[in-house]
Amino acid sequence: MKRIFTVFFLLNILLVQASLAQTTNGSIKGKVKTSDGKAAAYVSVGLSQSGKGTATDEDGNYLLTDIKPGNYTLKVSFVGLTTQQQQITVSSRQQTVQDFALTESASQLNEVIITSGNSFNKPVSLGKADIKPLDLPQSMGVIPSKIIADQQAVRLGDVVKNVSGVSLTQSRGGVAETFSARGYSIGIAGSGGSIFKNGVISNTQGFPDASTLEAIEVLKGSSALLYGNVSGGVIINMVTKKPVFNWGGQISMMAGSYGQYKPTVDIHGPITKNLAFRVIGTHENADSYRDVVHTNRTYVAPSLLYKIGQKTDVLVQVDYLKSDLVPDAGVGIPNNRITVTEVPDAPRNRFLYPKWAYNNTKQTSGFLTINHRFNDSWKLTAIGSAQNTKVDGFGVGVPMTIAANGDWTRTLSAVKSGEKDYTGQLNLNGNFKTGGIRHQLLFGSDFTRIVSENNTFKYTTAAGVVGTAYDKINIYNPATFDVRNDVPSIADTALTTTPQNRMGIYVQDLISLTSKFKVLAGLRWSYQKAFQTTIFNKEKQQERRGTAADKSDDAFSPKVALIYQPIQTSSVYASYTNNFTINSGTDIYGDNLKPSIINQYELGLKNEFLNGRLSANVSVYRIQNSNFAQTALVDVNGNANTNSNIRELSGETTSDGLEVDFNATLSKNFYFIAGYGYNYMRYTNTTGLVGSQVEAERLINNPAHTANGSAFYTFDKGSMKGLRLGASAFYTGERTGGNNNVVGLNAGLNNTTAAQSSYNAQVPLKGFATVDLSAGYGFRRFALLVKVSNIFNELNYIVHDRYSINPIPPRMFAATLSYKF
Repeated sequence: MKRIFTVFFLLNILLVQASLAQTTNGSIKGKVKTSDGKAAAYVSVGLSQSGKGTATDEDGNYLLTDIKPGNYTLKVSFVGLTTQQQQITVSSRQQTVQDFALTESASQLNEVIITSGNSFNKPVSLGKADIKPLDLPQSMGVIPSKIIADQQAVRLGDVVKNVSGVSLTQSRGGVAETFSARGYSIGIAGSGGSIFKNGVISNTQGFPDASTLEAIEVLKGSSALLYGNVSGGVIINMVTKKPVFNWGGQISMMAGSYGQYKPTVDIHGPITKNLAFRVIGTHENADSYRDVVHTNRTYVAPSLLYKIGQKTDVLVQVDYLKSDLVPDAGVGIPNNRITVTEVPDAPRNRFLYPKWAYNNTKQTSGFLTINHRFNDSWKLTAIGSAQNTKVDGFGVGVPMTIAANGDWTRTLSAVKSGEKDYTGQLNLNGNFKTGGIRHQLLFGSDFTRIVSENNTFKYTTAAGVVGTAYDKINIYNPATFDVRNDVPSIADTALTTTPQNRMGIYVQDLISLTSKFKVLAGLRWSYQKAFQTTIFNKEKQQERRGTAADKSDDAFSPKVALIYQPIQTSSVYASYTNNFTINSGTDIYGDNLKPSIINQYELGLKNEFLNGRLSANVSVYRIQNSNFAQTALVDVNGNANTNSNIRELSGETTSDGLEVDFNATLSKNFYFIAGYGYNYMRYTNTTGLVGSQVEAERLINNPAHTANGSAFYTFDKGSMKGLRLGASAFYTGERTGGNNNVVGLNAGLNNTTAAQSSYNAQVPLKGFATVDLSAGYGFRRFALLVKVSNIFNELNYIVHDRYSINPIPPRMFAATLSYKF
């Protein structure tokens, strides 16, 4: 099959050469600047009579290709700006240059540039092929820096909740964010995650910082064609801020409830004519509405952009994160069966861990991106990255066996782990014609190496007692929490190293049969090898191999979509895509799990109205997973399983859903975003499995309904000039924590009442809505923005582990004072 890809690629290149030799069309390029000489980014550029259009890049440049010779009207416009137009003549095989100067200054432009969640002007970089959203047969969402700043977002989760159908969860101990979409969860580690930074896989341990984000991009459903072994529900790309060739920046200070303060500095500008820089730094210190919990974080992100002539640019980005926090496993669930609304005396601030518990993360990342344009039609992008994540934590295990009367025996638990992620990507994009058919071709390959390290420990008390037992408390009696507060000594006993390699080759072509009918087709070959683990015994200074042998998997992931655009502002699509998912971990017997095959079918309608000021999109989908993998409920001895690396295949699942999005920039003063998502993910075929899941039962931790809405208005006239008002609301529907029910126990396992109880332990959670109100005032270069979040002080919970839950934040206050220069 490798030969097939090679032949396919060579044939496409030959077709390109032939088409380039035959074409007689011309092109237009130019630069758009503001009245003060700065680049005007993301401004619309349209060509009358041809239907062609684009948007300027971050440096204000634009390019229109394959234009028939003739006379045209070239228009430059943006919502809230005065439209400019220029008569222009395009000649055969010639490139015409036309620059524009807007009447607005850069600061005025910044006030109106709000890229809507489904912008029809700017392609999603996560798509690799620069396909315009209207041509992309997939539901997506983009949340730009304007919304991030207006909502005073601090974490990635604060931003992602603006995307329809995506809900927030957390990892065990509440030390990182995870997400759920279309019935599938997204992990934090590179080995099992679907979160990317600037297009490459990223470990998000320690909470990514929202202050450095230019935008977040979300592709819903399967993206296996482009990224291989990723979630069947969604992938998230964090687009960080990059250098620009104009001096400027911002200094801000955020202060909030529970002693929170967060200064941020963002400075950018040119070093030479071809070299620009940007440095972003922030520090956060905060207590919490949860007793004892404290956060201390520092994040620094320098970057350089070097332009080698007109065709090549090199971007180097580095970031460093140091995040020290107190882990928090939540309120606890007595007897594993009692709903949180029935738990008496469960104050929002109750903290069940010892006061000395800690979780510290250090993470360093580096990215190198090279873009080269061969000509107006062909572009090559090369990306390389390396990320090193280290986590050091100590405390007690999650409260998974709390008795009905509130008694909980706490056992010691520690983590000392590391993950190294290395990624390389190469993408070739081309636009050409074969006869009268236009092609937008993507051909690429990627390689990822992930090396995970985990330690095991020996715990010793001051009295010399070795073991994991610590103490016994009663969660209803705070007086028992501090009976013991000594910190046992801890020693590493063994280091387990788990390497794996991934690679893929993919080709995709957006074929425009006519101006109304298009086809997107692609195929990916993926290969993944999980190497046998090595276990180094530090006490004996001996190394041995793990029980599971090397495991190799490969598969083809096709995608095909039909696109119909009856008018230029409307698109209807139907798509099929296949996702091949490698299941990490082992079963209870130590054997590797088989892969899961996921088929997705999606129908969608995308529209824009009011000259692009309003977009309204709707999609429906069905996702079928041949064999869903989840954490095993019990171990080989029939006892409750606490190891998330021990997993089981639970049979077929089906996820059906609907998503609706509205995004509007009605003027330079007013914008809103709104979305709704419905999902029904359930077990559909578990026949023949002993101890099988209950068919038609919803999977845990997947709300049926989610919704979001935000609106901001800025006054620019009269006595209220400079005043900004905003409101945001977010809804998460009913869902279930704990474990899904099973028909019976696995054959040969410990058939005890305790084991049976661990199987059928569900925690029903009611739906909840939170409302945030914002008000601000801007004067010249200064701005003050104030927010009250969860204004009605709603009490509900986020499931971060099947054994425990965490209360959402109460009513809180935050204010940010900023100065732009």
